[in-house]
Amino acid sequence: MADKTYRIGDLAAMFDLTVRTLRYYEELGLLKASDRAEGVHRRYPENNIVYLKRIEQLKSYGLSLGEIRAFFALAEEDRSGESCRRRLIEKYNERIAELEAEKNAIVRSMEEMAWHIKQLDSVQNFFECPGSQCPGCPYGEGCELRHLGPEQRP
Repeated sequence: MADKTYRIGDLAAMFDLTVRTLRYYEELGLLKASDRAEGVHRRYPENNIVYLKRIEQLKSYGLSLGEIRAFFALAEEDRSGESCRRRLIEKYNERIAELEAEKNAIVRSMEEMAWHIKQLDSVQNFFECPGSQCPGCPYGEGCELRHLGPEQRP
């Protein structure tokens, strides 16, 4: 009994992708069509479903198609999957570090905005600096206007 095969349109519908996207994946070597007789449309073996799920997963983790192609090539070279598994762990750890840095930057930005909200709540005018309040200002070193001389303040 032959393995189940799919038309490209069927695969596209299953994964909510365009036929053009699947053809591009095939050009990159991420999908493989069955050999076809002349005049017969390409058919895609069932294992392409696993490939498409992996592509979807890896893209969701922020990997580019080039990186995904490299993983697929590595898997072809080492059929045990061990080298691909180890490399994916490395890549995932790199991605976690990138996301952690992004998270820290977002937290810093949120803290700074919250500080500015408190500062703006203490003045009547957006351009107003507490001025004479600077020596005892609760915003201290965080205030960008504190270090300006009186003649430079709005």
